[in-house]
Amino acid sequence: MIVYGRNAVREALLGRRASSVGEIVATPALAREEWLAERRTRVVAAEEVERFCGSREHQGVCAELAGGYPYVSTGELLALAEPLIVALDEIQDPQNLGAICRTAECVGVSGVVICERRAAEVTPAVCRASAGAVEHLRIARARNLADFLLAARRAGCWSYGTVAAPGALDYTTPDYGGGVVIVFGGEGRGLRRRVAENCDALVTLPLRGRIASLNVNAAAGALLYEVLHRRGTLDRTP
Repeated sequence: MIVYGRNAVREALLGRRASSVGEIVATPALAREEWLAERRTRVVAAEEVERFCGSREHQGVCAELAGGYPYVSTGELLALAEPLIVALDEIQDPQNLGAICRTAECVGVSGVVICERRAAEVTPAVCRASAGAVEHLRIARARNLADFLLAARRAGCWSYGTVAAPGALDYTTPDYGGGVVIVFGGEGRGLRRRVAENCDALVTLPLRGRIASLNVNAAAGALLYEVLHRRGTLDRTP
């Protein structure tokens, strides 16, 4: 995998994949930055950086990482003490996945669960969109998200699905204490029926304008900071 973009490369050097970072390619301006000063870096023109990573969005630097992204198991997340987990029901846009991961990491969640099929996975584009947050997050892939929610219930977690529908709880109603899974639906159609049915409760954000829904990334930002507020200061698990 070749990650590109200033933040994505910098966090790769600091995160869980630091030991797998191989060749770093950068423009002269980027190579002089302090965080790259002690790294062996191949200095090239911007056009060469683009050829190396295959994207114009490289911001002057990219790095080759050995192997694929190191996903964890869903069981590892559920084994944590009172975890706060974000589950994504077939999120397909890499930009949305990256942005949600960035917010999730800033909030201090225990981990993120994505779907194995019909969903975006962690790619270089997601790494860049997350500003490198994926390098510090535990991310798991679930073969069946509804079954994961049942496993979460057995592990003592409460699952809250987010919907834009009448009859759902106001998002400020739950206390979000203990083990919690917050479930966000895919772009366009929201939560699939069986996923929604396996949530313990459905919550909704107020929509007081003329637009009928929020982008899933915006909804995740609003709700996760409400969860952070309700739970108090979250301890990061090393």
